[in-house]
Amino acid sequence: MSDENTHGSKLRSRTAHIRNLAKHDEKTAVAALVDFLQETFEIDVSDLAINYDQYSLNSLNGFFNSQGNSYFFKFHQEEGEEDMKGEYYRADIIAKAKLPVDLPLMTSTLPGEQILVYRKRQDKRFSDVLIELDRHPNRIEEDRAIDAERTLNEAILKVAVKTLHPVTREQVAEEPIHHLFYDRLVDPKTGRSPGGRYRNFYVEQTFNLNGCSLSWQEFSAAALVLNGQMMASTFGEIFAAAHHNLNPENLAEAGGFVAHGDAHNANVWFETGSDTPTLSYFDPAFAGEHIPSLLAEVKATFHNIFAHPFWLYDAEEAALCYDADARYEHGILRIDTNWELSRIRQGLLNAKIESFWKPFLKHLNERSMLPPTWQETLRSAFAMCPALVMNLRAGSDRHNVISSTIAFLIVAMAGSKPETGSTVFSEFLAQIDPLRNDEDLVLARL
Repeated sequence: MSDENTHGSKLRSRTAHIRNLAKHDEKTAVAALVDFLQETFEIDVSDLAINYDQYSLNSLNGFFNSQGNSYFFKFHQEEGEEDMKGEYYRADIIAKAKLPVDLPLMTSTLPGEQILVYRKRQDKRFSDVLIELDRHPNRIEEDRAIDAERTLNEAILKVAVKTLHPVTREQVAEEPIHHLFYDRLVDPKTGRSPGGRYRNFYVEQTFNLNGCSLSWQEFSAAALVLNGQMMASTFGEIFAAAHHNLNPENLAEAGGFVAHGDAHNANVWFETGSDTPTLSYFDPAFAGEHIPSLLAEVKATFHNIFAHPFWLYDAEEAALCYDADARYEHGILRIDTNWELSRIRQGLLNAKIESFWKPFLKHLNERSMLPPTWQETLRSAFAMCPALVMNLRAGSDRHNVISSTIAFLIVAMAGSKPETGSTVFSEFLAQIDPLRNDEDLVLARL
C-alpha cells in the first residue's frame, strides 16, 4: 500500500473511492477491492463479487473466496469520515454486553479504510425476509418474524437498563452515532448549518412533487396540511429544530447506554437454525458505550418500520402501489396519500413499543433521567432518518414524484405535531409516553 493512500493527500479515503467506482465501473471497483483486501489483511482474494441492493445507501458489501474459504465483506463510508471524531466498528463492546452479534474475522478501523470481513453465511438478512412479507403476507411467517423481533428487543432492553448511566457532554460528543444525524446537518469542517447533506440535498433546490413544483423558499416556508390535517411546523422549522435537538451538546440529559446504534434490518441476520428464528447484529459501525439513550434505537425503529413498505427503498414499487398528490396555493402545501404501514410493519411496531420503548422510557422516568423535551428529540431524530439518509427529491437519486411526495409527508409527520387529531407518529409517541394514562391516549386518537 502506498504512503499516499495510507496517509492521505491525494486519495484520503479508499472506501469512498471504491464506492464511487462501483456506481459506474464495476470491473475497476472489483479490482480495487481485491487490492484493498489483499493489502489490508495480507490474504489472497479471488472470485470477488459486489452485492448490489436497495439498502446499500452508504455502504458496500459482497463476497469473496480466500484459501478455500468463503467470506462476506461490508464497509460503511461517510462523507469526510477521515476528519470525523469517534471510533468505528466496536463489535467487542456489543459482544461484551451480551447482545447477539456476529463477530468479524478480519477488521480494519483506519478512517477511510474501514472494512469488516465475516464468514459467509446462508442466513437471510432480516430486511429481505420482511420485504417478502410486505409483498406476500403470510400470517405464520409474520408471527415468526415478530417473535424474533420481540426477543431481540427484550435483549436490547435488558442491556439498556443494565448499562444506562449518566454521561458527560464530552462522552456523548465522541460517539460516532452523530455521523448519522447531526453531522449530516452541518458543514464537517466549520460546523455551520445548513451544511452537509442538508445543504447539498435541499437548500436552494427545486422540489418536484406529484402535482406541483416548488422552490426551496416556497417548500421550506409552506404551511403543511397532510391528509387533511394542519401541522404545527414547516419544513424549515423541522430542520431548524433538528439542528438544535440533535446537537450532541443537548443529548446528555437522558444518559447513555451500550447499543449498536444503526441496527436497521440490513444489518441483522435472520437465523433459522432452530425451531424459533433469532436475530443477530453485524456491521456495528456506530456502536458505542455512551450512545445517547434517546437516539440508540431510533434508526432501528424508523428504518425497520416507518420506512416501509416500499416508499424509501423501492420507489418504483411505491409508485405502483400508492397514490400521492400535492397542491400548493397561497403559501399552503397540501399532501394527500393512501400510504400506510403494512400488517407486518404494524406488528413490528407493536413489538417495538411493548418490548422496548414503553418499558425503557418508564425506566428513564423512574430514574429521573427523562428530559421534558424527549418527544421533540425523538421527532427530530425520526424526521432526519429519511431526510438525511438519501436525497428525497424526485429525480435526484432514486426517487420519483410519487415516492418523493410520500417521503416528504412522512418527514413532516415525524418532525411536526399535528394541530388537531393524530398521525401515526403522534400515536406512537402517545403509546410510549410514561406520563400519559390510557384515557389521555384515547382522547389523543379522537
